[in-house]
Amino acid sequence: MSSDIKSIHEFDINLICEYYSNFERQGPGSKEVTLKALSFIDNLNKNSKIVDLGCGTGGQTMILAQNTAGQITGIDMFPTFINIFNKNVQNLNLQNKVKGEVGSMDKLSFKDEELDLIWSEGAIYNIGYERGLREWRKFLKKGGYIAVTEASWFTEKRPSEIEEFWNDAYPEIDTIPKKVLQMQKAGYVPVAAFILPDNCWTENFFDPQINVQKEYLSKHKGNTPIEGFIKNQQHELVLYNKYKEFYGYVFYVGKKV
Repeated sequence: MSSDIKSIHEFDINLICEYYSNFERQGPGSKEVTLKALSFIDNLNKNSKIVDLGCGTGGQTMILAQNTAGQITGIDMFPTFINIFNKNVQNLNLQNKVKGEVGSMDKLSFKDEELDLIWSEGAIYNIGYERGLREWRKFLKKGGYIAVTEASWFTEKRPSEIEEFWNDAYPEIDTIPKKVLQMQKAGYVPVAAFILPDNCWTENFFDPQINVQKEYLSKHKGNTPIEGFIKNQQHELVLYNKYKEFYGYVFYVGKKV
């Protein structure tokens, strides 16, 4: 990693939260892939209980709410995200079935076998893929589902530059077959695994950041932490364009055995 590019772990978490609060989605994704993952899940009804862990401002949560009959709770550790989440709920008139709460995905207060579906797009890395699958399983009813997106390698071998970047950012990154096996070992029947297409990264994740980055650099000129963070974001885009055939996000859907 270049000496002027820091690890993402070196930046203040509140700066990261403020930055990502500007966007509809806090990670790669799209309405189409959310609905595709949802298509593998059956038996949801108006009494179903659904939780979206690490929901952010709720871009994907609102799509779930508009396409399912159940009651949805979005949980995120950042109050800023949840405030925006609940405003989005009101604006879309979904308050009868969706609510956002501040909370941590490693300290959930649900009862055992209370939930029908656990959703988490671009967020399970905060607790770790294997740990999240294991610890969240008890909250699911028998036959309940889990659906998460996870950074994954597409190939067994890849260039050292991108391998070093991801091993620093998220050491749990691994190949798709290994992620599927981990899901199976955690007590789920793997139902689906599919790669998020390129537009989930370019159009929906990187492109919206361009103008915000310009505004940040203009507004905070001379602010070293902010300038360093923006440089890191721009570096991530360069790496993605250079190495996207080797990695990306994968949607994994599993059913509790």
